[in-house]
Amino acid sequence: MNELYPLKFTPILKDKIWGGQKIKSLLGKSKASDRCGESWEISGVEGDISRVSEGFLAGNEISELIEIYMGDLVGDKVYEKFGLEFPLLLKYIDAADVLSIQVHPDDIMANERHNSFGKTEMWYIIQADPGSELISGFRKPLDQATYTKLLDSGQIESVLNFEKVSPGDVYFMPAGRVHAIGKGILLAEIQQSSDVTYRIYDFDRKDEQGNGRELHTAAALDAIDFTVYDSYKTIYPNIGNQTINAISCRYFNTNIMNFNQPVEKDFALIDSFVAYMCTEGKGEILYGDELSVAFTKGETILIPAVLKNLIINPQLPSTLLEIYIK
Repeated sequence: MNELYPLKFTPILKDKIWGGQKIKSLLGKSKASDRCGESWEISGVEGDISRVSEGFLAGNEISELIEIYMGDLVGDKVYEKFGLEFPLLLKYIDAADVLSIQVHPDDIMANERHNSFGKTEMWYIIQADPGSELISGFRKPLDQATYTKLLDSGQIESVLNFEKVSPGDVYFMPAGRVHAIGKGILLAEIQQSSDVTYRIYDFDRKDEQGNGRELHTAAALDAIDFTVYDSYKTIYPNIGNQTINAISCRYFNTNIMNFNQPVEKDFALIDSFVAYMCTEGKGEILYGDELSVAFTKGETILIPAVLKNLIINPQLPSTLLEIYIK
């Protein structure tokens, strides 16, 4: 069996009613249209399985590779738990217009209703137009009855928490939290492998045929966490040339690396694949016996669990999101 190497995948590009041009212009994905809303970088979601783009494994689906390489690719404990399904969905999102206000079910509800994982996710803001904001949770307490009344009367925005955003901001979105990405935001999203979304409110938008998009009002009601929190933004220290943990949860661990000098990595204690999403800069990852793979802004690379020692060498000041499962 040939040895595993850092894997790149062909992006799965998705046009959206709210999509724009930044996935092409800022992230360098030349095949993206002018309405591209999402670039699925690594996906095990049925119907949208990622395929390797380079090397001797090019053309193979990620599920096929897990079947062949098992724990060597994803980590022994990850393989034991998830089998042939890749447990995360990594994507870039360009919101040229505001997305619908939505919520995702947790594991229990998603399993009962959809035979799916729930959807806990996080956002890392790559670029934001001046004044851009997103919605995360509620800003005042309310119960189901009050919520339903406000929703029916078109006043739901009055109780939602709006946050102005800047590049580098991080927001954690556990299942149950009402949220929406606002106009003018380009971000990286790390989430459970699930495509279950309950659309609550869509600003009365119509598609090209004049139809409103489907809402999931009743299904969403049971999924919503009505708790009001003191803070919704994740605060982390922005220290150069260090690996800084931003999010650590049962589904994924995400570190942020802002660096302009080589970084050595030892994953001896991590029984997991590691994924890198490059949100700025370019460079190369050195591995094995003087082998290397290049990375540039907008690319995502999957490091197999069997590769324990790397040197990440930036050729420009770079930012990487480092993602694995604890």
